[in-house]
Amino acid sequence: MLDPYDQRPRELQFPLYVKVPLVLLGLALVVFTIHIASDIIFPLFFAAIFAIMLHPVEQWLLRHKVPRLLAITLTVVLGVASLLGLMYFIYLQAAQLSSEMPLFKAKFAQATEQVHQWLQHRFGVSDEKLRTALNEAGNRASALLGSTLAMVSSLLVVATLVPVYIFLFFLYQQRLVDFLTQVFSGRGQDSGVAEVLHESKATIRSYMVGLLIEASIVATLNTTALLIIGVPYALLLGVLGALLNFIPYIGGLIAIALPTLMAFVTQDGYGPAIAVVAAYMLIQFVDNHFLIPRIVASKIKVNALVAIVGVLVGNAIGGVAGMFLALPVIAILKIIFDRVPALKPWGLLLGDEEGPRAKKAKARSNQMAVE
Repeated sequence: MLDPYDQRPRELQFPLYVKVPLVLLGLALVVFTIHIASDIIFPLFFAAIFAIMLHPVEQWLLRHKVPRLLAITLTVVLGVASLLGLMYFIYLQAAQLSSEMPLFKAKFAQATEQVHQWLQHRFGVSDEKLRTALNEAGNRASALLGSTLAMVSSLLVVATLVPVYIFLFFLYQQRLVDFLTQVFSGRGQDSGVAEVLHESKATIRSYMVGLLIEASIVATLNTTALLIIGVPYALLLGVLGALLNFIPYIGGLIAIALPTLMAFVTQDGYGPAIAVVAAYMLIQFVDNHFLIPRIVASKIKVNALVAIVGVLVGNAIGGVAGMFLALPVIAILKIIFDRVPALKPWGLLLGDEEGPRAKKAKARSNQMAVE
């Protein structure tokens, strides 16, 4: 029986047919807002990830009595210098590669003529049809190149903003923590919010470290395979292949296409190109079935179905940047959902660990086996 003198606020209860449209409407508004403001939101996300990665360096400098402002500056400079060093290495290798472009063009024209003659002899493809197909392919390649250049220019703009954001995140980190604590708890101190922030930071850091370890192993395997086959610029192509693996789905295809084309243009016959495809397929198999599950995916505890859907949604919202940020964002959402009683079913849906019933059933079966 309800107490008429009870003045405590009561939670509004809605039927299911009202809740579902409200949830869908809220999700649609969030996705639309992120898509519209992606040029503002994504650089902030990237800066937050890099700030979390560089936070131990800043803390080490502070423990060694370095002034705070100088410690933050040195940390940001170190991070930017590391990234610029990688870009400079790729630039030097690419400059050497560009010096041999006339040879590649001549070899590619010769291979195109051979393919043309084979198609004409085998399938009766006329010169006019083949010319039309090549023109269409050239137009599509030009459009793709234009969009790629536009994406690279936008990435350069983002690259100039991210170091500034990292510096400001370090400078105002305590203010940001206090803001989140007061917004989500209404108090100056809250152990639940602090725990969420700490676990989110640890998850992102372990995920990024695992990603770097996986990329280093893949780069080593790629380079070794290309050196054995005898493909020129094996180091450049091996490192590029590992970096392209950061982009789900599309990156793996481009990582195989580049060294295959290089082997086809620079080597005689089709054997080296076929060997490159076989070697990269084997490396991709090892990467997908052993390296990623044990080194990367185990850090975020997100099941495969949610990961695939999240990557596709990230691609629809923000392209390559959205695909890269999808898994860390889902991992943070899972941490939050697990600590909010009303959202725990959503955390169970996102995770890959066993639920309470599965754990009880497994424990019961183990006990029966012992008995």
